[in-house]
Amino acid sequence: MTIENTCTLSPEDIRRVKGMGFLHARGTNCFNARIITRNGYLNNKEMQAVTDAARRYGNGEIAMTTRLTLEIQGVPYENVEALQQDMAKEGLIVGGTGNKVRPVVCCKGSTCQYGLINTRELALKIHDLFFLGYNTVALPHKFKIAVGGCPNNCVKPELNDVGIVGQRLAKVDNTLCRGCKVCVVEKNCPIHSATCVQSTLSLGEECNHCGRCIGRCPFGVVTEVSSGCRVYLGGRWGKKTAVGKPMDKIFTQEEEVLQVVEKAILLFREQGIKGERFADTIARLGFSQVQSQLMADDLLERKEAILKEA
Repeated sequence: MTIENTCTLSPEDIRRVKGMGFLHARGTNCFNARIITRNGYLNNKEMQAVTDAARRYGNGEIAMTTRLTLEIQGVPYENVEALQQDMAKEGLIVGGTGNKVRPVVCCKGSTCQYGLINTRELALKIHDLFFLGYNTVALPHKFKIAVGGCPNNCVKPELNDVGIVGQRLAKVDNTLCRGCKVCVVEKNCPIHSATCVQSTLSLGEECNHCGRCIGRCPFGVVTEVSSGCRVYLGGRWGKKTAVGKPMDKIFTQEEEVLQVVEKAILLFREQGIKGERFADTIARLGFSQVQSQLMADDLLERKEAILKEA
């Protein structure tokens, strides 16, 4: 079925309000207003404000996006500024479009039984530092960040420009192995990476550090060494997809993770070519070269100069 085109707006009008976070409803003079959440969270007062705005300025409907934002549907062009002003009074942002850092997404790892890190806390810091903090910084293309609490990857971190995945690192002490006929660690490994042969347990090269083996052995063969995050670079989905590649280091300090994210944004701004995604920048420069830059301090030392570049 075709959509009847009743739009009388100019392309300039449509582009202008898109930059404000109002996406054109094809064939009409209406827009969908994208309301930014804090990684999918709003309080009841904010939710009521969005509901009231949908009734007052739109067609009464609210849709959810894949990146945990809300869209007020069917906002006529003449209501755009008024809706934006009303949302600002409630501390809510209409936006999340353009060649810049996009709204951050995270899973419910803070409360999920499998969560290995406090995803909400980390994602909120990334939201404040880089979605809000870099809101006026133009990039070669959009830049998406996702935080996953464990290797279940519910929010698909590896398909984002930067993906962060919670990790729990295990240590094996085979001197404690009693040679059980059925090894509970091997039996319960969810990806079948762990093997036990002649009282020697190995977690295997495919171990994704989900931590399910820790404390499973009644004799204490597997214990926790530390917890942290693995960072994936260069993922994307869309017309062309790419799976992000993990950096070699597993980061055990939150500050390290935040610095890597910021360095990645700075590298993309400085060395990316207009119109290419971060995955393309990495492919052009080489993953090892990009990783080396993200592990060094040069990008942060040159931050002011990079941000001043036209």
